[in-house]
Amino acid sequence: MYLDKVVLCASSAYEQKYYLNEDFNALPDSIKEELKIICVLFTEDVGGILTLEFDDEGNLTLNVTSEEGDLLFDEIGSVLKIKEIRRLKEELLESLELYYKVFLLGEDLV
Repeated sequence: MYLDKVVLCASSAYEQKYYLNEDFNALPDSIKEELKIICVLFTEDVGGILTLEFDDEGNLTLNVTSEEGDLLFDEIGSVLKIKEIRRLKEELLESLELYYKVFLLGEDLV
């Protein structure tokens, strides 16, 4: 179905926008809201662009980019914030990986 990375959601401090991939509209509203909060608070705090992406094996990665010359982007803060999200939202992130593998990649639970 998918050949490369698939964006789950993204937030941009530059455009002050949040995006949720339509392929994930079936997620419960509470999960979609939690993802929005995570992304928007991240970009409000450290700047840049945060994307949550699945690789071709179904692993969820949190990627941060910034525009060249962005003096307001907090690179060290972004690394620390990613670690904090991974620690505090570990169960959510693992559940999203399982959801992706089962419903979008068609893998068995075995």
